[in-house]
Amino acid sequence: FGSSAVDRAGFLTHADSPSVGAMGMKYLGAYLMAVLGGKEQPTAENVKEILEAGGIECDDELVNLVIERMDGKTAHELISTGFGKFAACGGGGG
Repeated sequence: FGSSAVDRAGFLTHADSPSVGAMGMKYLGAYLMAVLGGKEQPTAENVKEILEAGGIECDDELVNLVIERMDGKTAHELISTGFGKFAACGGGGG
């Protein structure tokens, strides 16, 4: 994947491919699933186990990048930081 990065909200991005950011969501989603499953600070192995259980191949570099960027943070902080971005998108309805 070349050089990957994680933006301030913890989402994976890639300079050469806009789809890698979307692909990164699977890693973040698996991380959050591990949190919901009771792991306060999931490990790379926890994330890989969730992805593989769903038949999803994973890139160790990207898994490790998510773990590295989440070190010292909680999922609640991540959600709080990104919540304003969701609100700016509108919600429809009404």
